[in-house]
Amino acid sequence: MPKILVTNDDGVYSEGLRALADALAAVGDVIVVAPLQEASAIGHALTLRRPLRLESIGPALYGVDGTPTDCVNIAVAVLMKGVLPDMVVSGINMGWNLGDDVTYSGTVAGALEGALLGIPAIAVSLQRTRDYVFDFAPAAQAAAILATWMLEHPLPERSFLNVNLPRGTPRGFRRTVQSKRNHVTKISERLDPRGKAYYWIEEGLDDWTPHDESDFQAVQEGYISVTPLNPDLTAHDALPHLVGLPGQIPEKQRG
Repeated sequence: MPKILVTNDDGVYSEGLRALADALAAVGDVIVVAPLQEASAIGHALTLRRPLRLESIGPALYGVDGTPTDCVNIAVAVLMKGVLPDMVVSGINMGWNLGDDVTYSGTVAGALEGALLGIPAIAVSLQRTRDYVFDFAPAAQAAAILATWMLEHPLPERSFLNVNLPRGTPRGFRRTVQSKRNHVTKISERLDPRGKAYYWIEEGLDDWTPHDESDFQAVQEGYISVTPLNPDLTAHDALPHLVGLPGQIPEKQRG
């Protein structure tokens, strides 16, 4: 049976994590290593300035007092003794990770770390509800379907899937690209009892750029968006603009 490492950023006691692990148990041998506390919007952070604790919570269930990135590394190095799992699946996040939000997401970071280690990986997120009552079953089922498919159809090296689901019963899967938006961060300024200012970063205001193949468009139309990502942030279309940089060595003289 394939070995599947499951993590998240909502914490080891998250219902979405449990639903995901249960669904993936039909695909392979599951081990769960997730943050002991919520680590949402922490991005691809790695803890370097303090020691990390690994806590056994139950059979094949562990908590780490760190980030999703920490969890993947501790799982591989300590629990698996350096032997890579066959897959990393991160989620199910309580809220979408669409478009530019992948750069903030701890859920996506868990899958990204797997990809950097050479492990096939998937991040799974579900649309947030106002009352925070979630039906994780469709997302868990989708994750199991994609995990099975991905084990048989490996992606290119260092690539992984970012998967987002709408509420309710989805209409099916749709191959998508990462959407773009004009984001305005909303900052709330308040005063503490001593009259000193403090700030809350609140939900941003988004104006999504229309695109028929975007992840945002897919979920808006009731589909599961499946977007392949990789850690290469090079703006390849901008490279020609850098020709003729001051002091640049001509390419024909290199080497």
